[in-house]
Amino acid sequence: MHRNLKYSDVDLIPNYSELYSRADADTSVEFLGTKFMLPVTPANMKSVIDMDLANKLSEDGYFYVMHRFGNSLRDVVTQMNEENWSLISVSMGVKMNDKKDIVALSKYKQRIDYITIDIAHGHCSRMKTAIECIKKYMPSTKIIAGNVCTGTAVRDLYEWGADAVKVGIGQGSPCTTKYKTGFTMPMFSCVKLCSNLQGGCWEDESHGPIPIIADGGVKHNGDIAKALVAGATMVMAGGMFASCSDSPAACSTIGNVTHKAYFGSASAENKYHHHNIEGKLINVPCNNMTVGQKLLEITEDLQSSISYAGGKNLEAFKDNNVTYDRN
Repeated sequence: MHRNLKYSDVDLIPNYSELYSRADADTSVEFLGTKFMLPVTPANMKSVIDMDLANKLSEDGYFYVMHRFGNSLRDVVTQMNEENWSLISVSMGVKMNDKKDIVALSKYKQRIDYITIDIAHGHCSRMKTAIECIKKYMPSTKIIAGNVCTGTAVRDLYEWGADAVKVGIGQGSPCTTKYKTGFTMPMFSCVKLCSNLQGGCWEDESHGPIPIIADGGVKHNGDIAKALVAGATMVMAGGMFASCSDSPAACSTIGNVTHKAYFGSASAENKYHHHNIEGKLINVPCNNMTVGQKLLEITEDLQSSISYAGGKNLEAFKDNNVTYDRN
């Protein structure tokens, strides 16, 4: 039987490099028509990102997705427009209130550059109607839809109108979906399957590659390179940003060590009740970095990864340029 692979199951094999210095490697990525500093973004979770951090990332040229918990979509987008944010990237669900907010924001001509329809099981009929609502009322907005973990789901979301698809179910460290429901797929195999849509998902090869956001399972900076080798365009990480000193996660001291409270979107801590829970709170040790310092560290490590891959930019990870071993 074929074994599905986590990032930790994979070792990348180095190639010959002509880079004079690793610092010369270009880590920028074009995502849905806009160039960003890194193919990495903090997870759209309440303990990972808030409005202050989102605005800072926007100003510094990084992609972000603001979470959908707390204030309404209408209030968040209105504030971003009033403050003239350079990039407006938000999340929504699939409930009637979310769709009403889209209609209202369209009526008052509010700008949304990117919107992520963010639900636990994204391959469903309510996702289709949510995409159709955005396409009707805000046709210039780029739509990211998820989460899913099969090629068939990626195909359907794309055909329904999504511009990019967020993949990963049950692989984030505060997520308990795989234990509570039995459903999941290890991330390296998930990304590889979802980014390679030939072999039954399309009847022909006329479709270009669909941008994939790999969401979950990133424990080390090197996992970012592995996700890119598997076919991701963008990588979403939670714990490594929640553990930063200036993240919105609450601080506590455990055994004289500062920890940050990192919790899943389907946790009781986020929902404020105990029904349909598929997440938990994890106290992660503070990494003593700011988010900006962590992004710099990721940049430098990714530059090294590009060098080991034998390239000059992120193209080094594409088209089977990098081989890997299963350990």
